[in-house]
Amino acid sequence: MKRGLSLRLNCSGICGRRLLSQKSINAPDNAPRAADNEQWLDQLRRTRRGPNPAFSSTQSNDPLPDRVKKQNSNRFPVEILSSPPDTQYIEVEAALANFTSIKYLQHFDRHKHRQGNFVDVRIIKCRSGNGGDGVVSFFRDAGRSIGPPDGGDGGDGGSVYVLAVEGLNSLSKLRTTYIASEGSNGASDQLDGARGKDILITVPVGTVIRWCMDPKLTREFVHKKLKDQNEGSLRAILNDNKVRLDCTGKYELDTHPKNIQLFRDAYKPGEGWLFKGKHEEYHKDKDWFIDLSKKVESYDLNLYDTELREDKFPLFGLDLNKPTDKPICLLKGGKGGLGNMHFLTNLIRNPRFAKSGRKGLEQYLMFELKSIADLGLVGLPNAGKSTILNRISNAKPRIGHWEFTTLSPTIGTIDLNVGESSFTVADIPGIVKDASHDRGMGLEFLRHIERSKGWVFVVSIANDDPMADLQILINELGGLEKVKAKNVLVVCNKADIDCNKEEPILKFQKVKEFCSEHNWDVLPMSALKGENVDILVQKMAKCAEAVRLS
Repeated sequence: MKRGLSLRLNCSGICGRRLLSQKSINAPDNAPRAADNEQWLDQLRRTRRGPNPAFSSTQSNDPLPDRVKKQNSNRFPVEILSSPPDTQYIEVEAALANFTSIKYLQHFDRHKHRQGNFVDVRIIKCRSGNGGDGVVSFFRDAGRSIGPPDGGDGGDGGSVYVLAVEGLNSLSKLRTTYIASEGSNGASDQLDGARGKDILITVPVGTVIRWCMDPKLTREFVHKKLKDQNEGSLRAILNDNKVRLDCTGKYELDTHPKNIQLFRDAYKPGEGWLFKGKHEEYHKDKDWFIDLSKKVESYDLNLYDTELREDKFPLFGLDLNKPTDKPICLLKGGKGGLGNMHFLTNLIRNPRFAKSGRKGLEQYLMFELKSIADLGLVGLPNAGKSTILNRISNAKPRIGHWEFTTLSPTIGTIDLNVGESSFTVADIPGIVKDASHDRGMGLEFLRHIERSKGWVFVVSIANDDPMADLQILINELGGLEKVKAKNVLVVCNKADIDCNKEEPILKFQKVKEFCSEHNWDVLPMSALKGENVDILVQKMAKCAEAVRLS
């Protein structure tokens, strides 16, 4: 890598070095002559650099700058531990809860809280293919027993891609493992190995993909913590324990983390040789092989630099909130190894060695489906959210008189008059007090209204204190300041119960006064009897229009 070196070069020197380095990556085409190989190896010699700091076991003696603490991005806090001047990596620390799913860590069955085939969280093991090995082979015919080397290169490994398409509304059809094919080994007659087949993962629009910890190891770690501690919630353990990651910014030495750096379990530069006939110790004692190995080490370093540039994953996730025209590469396959035809020189006439292919990448990725709806219905269990959605749209959510009737989000589309734009409303399971501490169904389904810029709070006038219920919802959703960032509409449902008595009116007036203080619209209604449904649709349409204009 050009760590710090480019700062001491002029612009023309930087461009010239990059072009020369890029040429040195590409080995000569098939059927290279000894002169072609000599020229290629000479370019490698001229681009040879010192030891790569990534493989150095010694630490720099330069003092590290003062600790920097930042809240980078609104998605979750990231603490920068240090920014060493001699490396491009930023060591960051984040809560373990950001890189795992509570669903996969809890003891209950993951399929318990599911209606139909709806799945909104999946942790998937993805692996790109290894590159094929180069082959050691020599041309043979009837006239001679052994001819020039003709071993071909190994094929590149397959990559893992993702594509967001419309028409899907669940992650239920995703497999638990996606493994791309490995590249084939090279063959004689200067034939390169076949490239491994790629894997394409198709997901719904609105899916967010994040790097994830190994769920098995994380579950064992968390359960051990729970066993050691007599008290403490699962979410508290995840927030208290941190994970350290090597990250990079937009440019070299950038102190703002953007991407997680992924590393391959591949051989170090200068290694990865495959020998045939003569053993490795025989070659390591020969001066001509030592000189060749040093030159080819630059080729390995260039491959390693290319991998570092490509093997990155967004720290805050890959948000597929729009249909993708072209597949996005998640994990790139390994590069194929060089055959012995590339090592024919004026000095080395019978190269009995080749290079092995580079390894692929294996990572766990968490797929989260965040519904894209204009408005989100929020309320305590049995407040009447599903009944309201049933009244105003063609959606058929589950309706009952017991709590937690809704076990999975439901999206309803409200069609207005001709010439007016329709809008969508998301209904999520009820939120209870201390839901942020995993009571009830927790806040796992909150992801489906995060994108919504408008929230419709549904409280029941039939409850003892609707104002207290509204306050619970506000507190569980992050407090008044976070809620005020949304367009808010408060619906007082079940207003038909004891409507002739003064007590329901006082309850409504108390909620109305609170909403007036924050410039929120409020509406009494009865979803069961269909009262004020048309007015509710009009207010929702007005709120949705304000959301689109904001």
